[in-house]
Amino acid sequence: MPLRYLFLDMNSFFASVEQQARPELRHRPVAVVPVLAETTCCIAASYEAKGFGVRTGTKVYEARKLCPGLRIVEARPRLYTTIHQRIVQAVESCLPVTEVCSIDEMVCRLRKDHQPPDQAQQLAGQIKTVLQRQLGAYLRCSIGLAPNRLLAKVAADMQKPDGLTTICSEELPGCLHQLQLKDFPGIGPRMEQRLRRSGIVTVEQLCRLPAGTLAGIWGSQLLGEIWWQQLRGEDVVRNSTGHQTMSHSRVLPPALRNDAAAWTVLVRLIEKVAARLRHDEYWAESLGMSINFLKSSSWHQHLRMNPCQDTSTLIHTARQLWQSKPAGIPLRVGVVLSNLVTNRNATVPLFPEDQKLLALSLAMDGINQKHGAEAVYFAEAHDARGEVTTRIAFTRIPDLSLPDA
Repeated sequence: MPLRYLFLDMNSFFASVEQQARPELRHRPVAVVPVLAETTCCIAASYEAKGFGVRTGTKVYEARKLCPGLRIVEARPRLYTTIHQRIVQAVESCLPVTEVCSIDEMVCRLRKDHQPPDQAQQLAGQIKTVLQRQLGAYLRCSIGLAPNRLLAKVAADMQKPDGLTTICSEELPGCLHQLQLKDFPGIGPRMEQRLRRSGIVTVEQLCRLPAGTLAGIWGSQLLGEIWWQQLRGEDVVRNSTGHQTMSHSRVLPPALRNDAAAWTVLVRLIEKVAARLRHDEYWAESLGMSINFLKSSSWHQHLRMNPCQDTSTLIHTARQLWQSKPAGIPLRVGVVLSNLVTNRNATVPLFPEDQKLLALSLAMDGINQKHGAEAVYFAEAHDARGEVTTRIAFTRIPDLSLPDA
C-alpha cells in the first residue's frame, strides 16, 4: 500500500504564536491561559515550560510551582485564527489541504507522484521550509506520512517538536508495537480501561486481535472492522455527519464567580451560539447547560424543545434549567445545542409569535454584522459586555466574518 496521507501538527501552537509575535518570550517558559486567574488551566505550554512538567490542563497555580519563571499569557484567539489561516495558505502552496482537523492540525491526501517515500518526505520538507519562511522560525510543525489518516496522525505525534516520521505499509503492524494504547486517536481513558479489562495492555496485543474480537470490545461490528483495517494500513473512508452539537463555555474571572454575574455570561454565550446556529443554517432540538463549581464539583442538565433557532426561546429554556441548578460558587459555565437539524429538514415555526422571535433574532444578526458584535444585545447580557470575547476551541475555527465569532 502506498503512502496516501500527510498529517501536519503545529507544535505548541498557541505558545509558539506568542513567542513568534513577542521576541521577549522566546526561549522562555510560556503558558497560555483563557483568562488571567490562578485557578484556570493552561491551554498551551511552550516546550521550555513542558520541560518543567507544565502541560495543557495544568492549573496556573500548580504551573507556577513547577516553573517559577513561567510567563503567563492571556490567549489571543483572533491572532491564532489569523495565523491558522496563513498556515493553511502556506501548506496549500505545496499541495491541497484535504481537511482542517483543528486549529493546529490538518491532513492532506497525497497525489500519486508524491506517494513514493522519497517524494513524500521531500514534500514534507518543502512544507516545513515554506512555513518557516512565511510565518517565522518559532512556528514549527511535526509531519506524519502513512497509508491512512489514523496512522499519519500517529506518525506526526511520534516525534516532537519539528518531527518527520514515515510509516510504510511493509513495516505494519510491527512498527506500532513500541507505542502505548493511548497514543492512538480514539483510545481515551475509558476505552483503554475497556481494553485492559479484556487483557489488552500493549499495542502488540491489540494488533494481533481479529476483527471480531475488536468488534466485541468496541461494541460495534463496523468499528471493529475499521480498527482492524486501519492498523494494517488500509484506507477506510468514513462519511462526515456534519454538525453534531454547537457549544460555548467560559471560565469565569474571579469577579464574576457569583450567580448573578454567571447568568449574564451564560446569556451572552447563548447569544453567540444562537448566532452561529443561524449562520450555519441549523435548528436545535435540545439545550444543555453545564456548571463547574469552585470545589471541583460539576452539574449538567438538558431540555428538549421544538426545533429552535431564535435567541429568545433559547434563553427562556436556559432559564428553566438555571432554576434547578445546585448551590455553589460557579467557576465555569457552558451551553450546548444538540439534536441539530438543517434548514431543509427543520419544521419552521407555525405560530406568529414564534415567527416574530425568529425575525427579531435575524434582524439583530444583521445589525451586529454591520455595526459590531455588541451593537444590540439582550438586556440580561448587559453586565457581560466585553467579558465574553472570542475563545479558541481546538476543534472549531472561529469564523472571523461573524461579528460575534
